[in-house]
Amino acid sequence: MIEQNLPVLIPVSFLFAALLIPLIGNWKQSSTYPLVFGAVGFAFFLSIYGLSRVLTDGAIHYQLGGWIPPIGIEYVLDPLSSFMVVVITGVALLVLVHSKSVVELELPEKLIPYYSIAMLFLAGLCGMVVTGDLFNLYVFLEISSLSGYALIAVGEKRSSVAAFRYLLLGTIGASFYLLGLGFLYIVTGSLNLADLAKILPHIYLEPTVIVGFVLMVGGVSIKMALFPLHGWLPDAYTLAPSASSALIAPIGTKVAAYVMIRIVLFVFEPNYFRDTLHVADIITWVSAAGILFGSIMAMAQDELKRMLAYSSVAQIGYIGLGLGMANPLALTGAVLHVLNHAFMKACLFLVAGNLRTKVGHSTISEFDDSLRKTMPWTMAAFSIAALSMIGIPPTAGFFSKWYLILGGIENSEWIFVAVILSSSLLNAVYFFRVLEKVYLRSKDTVDVHHAHNDHVKENQAVKRNEVGFSMLAPTIIFAIGIVLLGIFNAVLVNEVINLIIPAGI
Repeated sequence: MIEQNLPVLIPVSFLFAALLIPLIGNWKQSSTYPLVFGAVGFAFFLSIYGLSRVLTDGAIHYQLGGWIPPIGIEYVLDPLSSFMVVVITGVALLVLVHSKSVVELELPEKLIPYYSIAMLFLAGLCGMVVTGDLFNLYVFLEISSLSGYALIAVGEKRSSVAAFRYLLLGTIGASFYLLGLGFLYIVTGSLNLADLAKILPHIYLEPTVIVGFVLMVGGVSIKMALFPLHGWLPDAYTLAPSASSALIAPIGTKVAAYVMIRIVLFVFEPNYFRDTLHVADIITWVSAAGILFGSIMAMAQDELKRMLAYSSVAQIGYIGLGLGMANPLALTGAVLHVLNHAFMKACLFLVAGNLRTKVGHSTISEFDDSLRKTMPWTMAAFSIAALSMIGIPPTAGFFSKWYLILGGIENSEWIFVAVILSSSLLNAVYFFRVLEKVYLRSKDTVDVHHAHNDHVKENQAVKRNEVGFSMLAPTIIFAIGIVLLGIFNAVLVNEVINLIIPAGI
């Protein structure tokens, strides 16, 4: 039955697409888009179906090649992994629909290899989520990383430098992870996640286990862009093509956050992470610092994509903060923010792509109030996503921050509550700077004695110049989704996220 094969079908659908796109696309280029949308749509359908089956019947296990774990490699859909693949495939589907016009404009001669690499990137991310084997996770990590470097390198002239920096830091992170799992294999003889979860509690104080744990957490922190290991992120997101930024920013670091959650809370016990090694304390403090650093740096940027990149550093801090506080409310906020931030950041980067397509730039200082008339729907979507990033109810961003605040109160960690509240004020500063330019008329361009006449003339002169339907529809869907995720957040928490919270936290 299809249910038994769901864990492997999701990444395999992307792998097949990555092979078919250059084979068929070089023969008939017009077939590229049907292959891309067909693969992503099929994977999204399987992900939704898999999540529904997991919620009703429990985890789904697939033994690769029929080999029984821990000898063989196992793929698993449980509440956490099935939730994550829905986020990955859902966001990717909308972003790739939007990318059609953008890629044709920015990368007309690289269309076929671009989409083939994008499929490899998604195959790597989904494989990391569904695999139940630490080394197999490393294999998929390298697939997603190498393809991610390529997706970034084809951007602006300086993008190759940004991709090379990402490659250097990413290689260090992957090497740390590989060394860490090697240490664990030496003392346990197993790489299966479920098997390790049974063996490790008996040898937690072994120096080899401690070193392995620290190496893996450090390596994943680089991939997650957790402050101060975020150095690769700002240039990578800024200089990559618009389609690549919109694809990588919402889901790339979130999958690394998933790996962190899986390792520290499921492979190892929460008490080991929180009380024995006190790694949780380190993660909370660096995450809090990252929230403030990313928000302050975002305020100083004049390029919209770079502002959003530094904002991502802060948003990753929210997830790290929820993980480090390690109580049910905080972890609920962290997992919810994985989804909320994916929607918010995808919407904002799509807006940046819309602006670059129609206006030719995304430089904030050059924005003016004509944008609200020429691109009303795009700017409306930006406004909703910006309000959500700030944390204005009933948008999605408010509720993940609310759970994080409740988690901080439960732990009596008032400084982290203050950091979350302060970050919302900082978010308001840099997002309202954009909203002010778009929705308020500049005083130095308006003659107060003839304001009404000027306004009439301007309305007659300015014509709507909105992007096409294929670009506008995904942007609006993300904006609507941000509101719906906020309104129905209780349903999502009760029906899905509560099942993700591990025992003992």
